[in-house]
Amino acid sequence: MPSSDEPRIVPPNIFGHNRAIVTSQYAIMQTAGTLPSKLPGIENTTIRIQTAPAMGAEFVQIFLEMEPGGGTTRDRDEASQHFFYVLDGHVTITIDGEAHQLDAHGYAYVPVNSHCGFKAESAARMIWIRKPYEAIDLTPPKALVGSRDEVERSRTHTEGRYWQYLLPVDDMAFDMNVNILGFVPGNYFPYIETHIMEHGLFMLEGQGLYLLANEWHEAVVDDFIWMAPYCPQQFYCTGWGEAAYLLYKNVNRDVTFG
Repeated sequence: MPSSDEPRIVPPNIFGHNRAIVTSQYAIMQTAGTLPSKLPGIENTTIRIQTAPAMGAEFVQIFLEMEPGGGTTRDRDEASQHFFYVLDGHVTITIDGEAHQLDAHGYAYVPVNSHCGFKAESAARMIWIRKPYEAIDLTPPKALVGSRDEVERSRTHTEGRYWQYLLPVDDMAFDMNVNILGFVPGNYFPYIETHIMEHGLFMLEGQGLYLLANEWHEAVVDDFIWMAPYCPQQFYCTGWGEAAYLLYKNVNRDVTFG
């Protein structure tokens, strides 16, 4: 037997197995394999950056695991808009000096050029989306705070699937939507979607199969998926119970060149 101070040689034919995959069209990542980062001005918080421009995305999505009292040490002041969604626990979001208490399923939209901060009142997990605002000849949106539990489930197309629109879908001042899509077991999108919108997806409940480009991937609770523009996509609910996911997309802006 080698002594404890000798290098350990791994036997042959030992491979790491992980469902994570990153391509130019899409990525699917498990929370456990997304290594934590540290950011200045945020303490007592595990920060997992799920997507960013380094991946090819034009937004940032971050998964936060906060200890009681964890969060920002000072308000942030930047030319980005923010969206926060509390997965569990209790979090205070401060927007331009006004505090908002959010419980599980609570969310907050922070407009561009606002001061904001967040603090966990208990152990909490939260999704944080950041995106530069694309200004047009409309007044930028104002702050918005709500809860998934108070948002209507819209069944626009068929029974067995629902949408919850967390941001106004008819207000052209918004250049992003954040929705929750839900499916009963066995339900699916009736066709493969291909569109110009970019997506960030976080699995909230249940499980399913996601078609990304030409490959099917299993998706379960706490998985993150990034989809580039024009990535063919389809979801099929495969579990015993309902599946639901939080979905970001960019909207309401004309095509630009260069």
